[in-house]
Amino acid sequence: MKVSVLTRAGALGAFLALAGCASGPGSIYVPIGGGEQTRAPEPPRTSTSEPEEEPVWRKSEQPEEPAVVEEPRDTAPSYQDSGERLSPAAQSLVNEADNLLAQGNTSAAISRLERAQRIAPRSAEVYFKLSEAYVAAGQLGSAEQFTLKGLSLAGDNTRLQRAGWLLLADIRRARGNVAGADQAEARAAAL
Repeated sequence: MKVSVLTRAGALGAFLALAGCASGPGSIYVPIGGGEQTRAPEPPRTSTSEPEEEPVWRKSEQPEEPAVVEEPRDTAPSYQDSGERLSPAAQSLVNEADNLLAQGNTSAAISRLERAQRIAPRSAEVYFKLSEAYVAAGQLGSAEQFTLKGLSLAGDNTRLQRAGWLLLADIRRARGNVAGADQAEARAAAL
């Protein structure tokens, strides 16, 4: 009898040892009787009032949802037909910047033009003036970028477009991009 009890105890010990290995990291051990939960656990409540029970509706008694009417979307292209008109405040800053450029004070002129840009961010004229100020400051890369932005805002205003393309041609030529300058001049001549 002693042998069978010891063998059973040994077998039970071996079984428990193997069962312990199954609960290690990455195991697929699922406890018995846990079952699947039908609802997610509820978050902790911060208020002391009792939660209200939601009414249970039968399919025939459910309230109707209000119909959602969708507004028609504007399908117009994103470019402008014409450049934005300058407000009196922005025009005053542009005039002030012109005077500062004539005096050779490019940093103050750029500062005034950046303020004008914040007032009239869709004005091609402000971007072209900023470009001229950056040319005067010797920053041709920035000048080219402001000219391109101004061209994108010029819309169908041929006077602004022609001025922008000629300005871009001058900037590109000064940067050594002769082919790009020729293309810009051709665009200006086509207007």
